[in-house]
Amino acid sequence: MYSDDKLHEECGIFGIYAPDREAARRTFFGLYALQHRGQEGAGIVSCDGRMAHIHKGMGLVSQVFNEENLRYLQGHMAIGHTRYSTTGSTKLRNTQPYILETLDGPLAIGHNGNLINAPQLRRELLERGVGLQTSTDSEVIIHLLAGAGGPDWPTRIRIMMAKAEGAYSLVILTREAIYGVRDPWGLRPLVLGELEGGHVLASESCAFATIGARMIREIQPGEIVRLDHNGYEIMQGAPPQKLAFCTFEQIYFARPDSVLNGRLVHQVRQKLGRQLAKEAPVKADIVIPVPDSGTPHAIGYAQKSGIPYSEGLIKSRYIGRTFIEPTDQLRKVGVAMKFNPLPDNLKGRRVIMVDDSIVRGNTSGPLVQLLRDAGAREVHVRVACPPIKFPCFMGVDMATQAELIAANKSIDEICEHIGADSLAFLSISGMMKALKATDGYCNACFTGEYPFQTPIPLIELQEKEKFPQVWGN
Repeated sequence: MYSDDKLHEECGIFGIYAPDREAARRTFFGLYALQHRGQEGAGIVSCDGRMAHIHKGMGLVSQVFNEENLRYLQGHMAIGHTRYSTTGSTKLRNTQPYILETLDGPLAIGHNGNLINAPQLRRELLERGVGLQTSTDSEVIIHLLAGAGGPDWPTRIRIMMAKAEGAYSLVILTREAIYGVRDPWGLRPLVLGELEGGHVLASESCAFATIGARMIREIQPGEIVRLDHNGYEIMQGAPPQKLAFCTFEQIYFARPDSVLNGRLVHQVRQKLGRQLAKEAPVKADIVIPVPDSGTPHAIGYAQKSGIPYSEGLIKSRYIGRTFIEPTDQLRKVGVAMKFNPLPDNLKGRRVIMVDDSIVRGNTSGPLVQLLRDAGAREVHVRVACPPIKFPCFMGVDMATQAELIAANKSIDEICEHIGADSLAFLSISGMMKALKATDGYCNACFTGEYPFQTPIPLIELQEKEKFPQVWGN
């Protein structure tokens, strides 16, 4: 595949305790709504209070599941996971949920995030004689839970939370209940919903409407929620730290119809676009998005600038979701495999192209050239977030710092590199103004200031640079 210039969220998680035996089927539709959070693998574990059943595979949710294997997933409880892997770990054995048999019955987890102390915890497990079969920190978490000791699962979860440092939103299945867990910094999202006779957990609220559920509230940093036949119970699992919710959930990852931090994501993105128009105006004839993620940003930019919104690029939404490798000749066409221009909208026009982010810079240049070839007279690129200068260690599949174009080139140099007439990024202060916040977000990829009190050890930075396959879920 041509080299994508987008950040990738690691995964989506879903959990349900329902009165009927259709938990797995509801989980399928919940995962379907969370497909944007991961397209490489999916899995579901169900339980009837005695036995657990699992099915998982590589590919999209609709490719992994069918009527036959869903009938096998019996029970009134289920958790599900849809995954985007880090480099080197696109393997079935790394696909979640993970499941173990314990003295207290089955234990299964789905994890969204990344532990920054995963190498240390992994070594400790191996020294204890625990055999690990995968290259993920999610497997580390399930073994921490299974070996935690304690009289009940909430106690064991608290013990795990005291050891794990980093980003984790979890759905956990036991013989008697479903648990949801959010890390003390609130780096990754987790929301609680209600449906007739039962309750659900998901990475995003967009998963609820699909199954006829309604959102109750967002799980707060450090909280544990238990779903069982009595309803739901929320308890504090670890002391909350300074909130550091991932800014990119608002900018790019989350589906526009989800609610995060009490606000509809689509509206937040329009505000980012309006702020960008205030900070970086330019004379032009039309504003176009890089679809689909740049669309609400471009709408906001057009609203504030008064320049007409239009479409200049049509995106094929399925090119990036195939395991069929293109030939060398097809790789050369690159962006043209995924985007087609609309010449009648572009010819002779001064165009503002709005995107949500620039990571490596290897897509923006071909897009600019695509617009010029279609007749655009000028192409001005506007980016609805600040320059990305630092890698993420909290669950985002991001390039190493050497690959991040903004870490190695000035804005003028990036502009020249992509062949634009002008280039501007949203400022950090402008971004926070649009988010209506002074803090509460993790902006480490922009600032290099990571949210953890314990600095990420240099050896771990080097391990991610050299061996990315051992990082992430």
